[in-house]
Amino acid sequence: MPHLFTGRRLLILAVLAAAAFLAYHFIPHGGRGPRPEMTSPVRTAKALAQDVPHYLQGLGTVQPYSDVLVTSRVEGHLMAIHFTEGQRVRAGDLLAEIDPRPYKAALSKAKGTLAQDSAELANARTDRDRYAGLVKKDFVARQTYDTQAAKVRQLEGTVAADKASVESAALDLAYSRITAPVSGKLGLKNYDVGALITANDSTGLVRITEVTPCYVLFTLPERDIPLVTKALYEAGTASGGSAKLPVEAWSRDQKERLAEGSLLTVDNRIDTSTGTVRLKAVFPNDSETLYPNEFVNARLRVRVLKNAVTVPPSAVQLGSDGSFVFVVDDSGTARRREVKTGLSTGAITVIESGLSAGETIVMDGVDRLRDGSKVRVAATAETVRLADNNSPLATESGPDETKDSAAAQNAKSAEQPSGKEKPSEKPVRP
Repeated sequence: MPHLFTGRRLLILAVLAAAAFLAYHFIPHGGRGPRPEMTSPVRTAKALAQDVPHYLQGLGTVQPYSDVLVTSRVEGHLMAIHFTEGQRVRAGDLLAEIDPRPYKAALSKAKGTLAQDSAELANARTDRDRYAGLVKKDFVARQTYDTQAAKVRQLEGTVAADKASVESAALDLAYSRITAPVSGKLGLKNYDVGALITANDSTGLVRITEVTPCYVLFTLPERDIPLVTKALYEAGTASGGSAKLPVEAWSRDQKERLAEGSLLTVDNRIDTSTGTVRLKAVFPNDSETLYPNEFVNARLRVRVLKNAVTVPPSAVQLGSDGSFVFVVDDSGTARRREVKTGLSTGAITVIESGLSAGETIVMDGVDRLRDGSKVRVAATAETVRLADNNSPLATESGPDETKDSAAAQNAKSAEQPSGKEKPSEKPVRP
């Protein structure tokens, strides 16, 4: 009897459990139907077709068109200064005067010596001519004539030296007036009136720099040289050699474009110690926004990709088979799509194949998705339009660097195993 009672009890419990299961899944409860299918909240954006300029970026230094330290060629007391600090001057403008009296005296002395020796030369020539007539008549010895002719030649050399001394003294007197050797902007003066100026002093009186135009000297890694040389060849071929590659100078924080110029030349060798090559760009710099020795970010445009399909960089993931994105169709289903990436910036990534413009792709929430997952669009975003936002958010890179960036973003986004999806631990921000 006890065994029979226990068997009935187990049977009753099994029947009740089955009835409860059927009632829960098939009998409506308070108007609710069957449990809805689980969906993952995501943020999406649409692939955008646009022209994408390809920039190469390097750190550069502003160099003036001319940079001259004005020094005195002679020594003396500074008598007058004819400029103000920060003034723009032209080549030949008077800047300062040194006490000219010692040099005037030296010039007068040189002229007096020249006059004295010139008089002696004239007298020697007269005697020589007289001896020339007498030697023909054998009134004087031939030796006497030869001695007088040699004296004439000696005095001619003395007079030539005296003339050079006069010119040197006149030049020193002219050097007492210090003029601008080049045009440009003056810096801060290093001497005041009354100071003793020495010749060729390393300190100098003042420095003149010309920054309109100016140069920017920057470097690029050697891997970018083929792009630069190809762009230079194509630009020269298309315009007969007159076209220049555009270069932009940006502030160090890359938030402000300071000036626009063009590439002037590329160095003829690679620096083996750094693996870089130097390039020089010229900028009109009419507004003088570029300052000598200023550090800037130089951006060289080597090409423009026409009507390229672009997506936000966060939408591109890296799997075992390469790069892929999740495309959301009209039914709200996320489909895994293999893509080939190209140029990438901090704002957009170019898709060379595998995606069309206008398709909806997932930006955030990809770590909860697998092929065929149902999604709910919690928020949308727009792919950055480069024409409206030209700020360099990051240095442009090629496809290889794009994969590395995608791998870093996808470190925690491995494909989920089949079965129920893992619920999100962090809500998606709208």
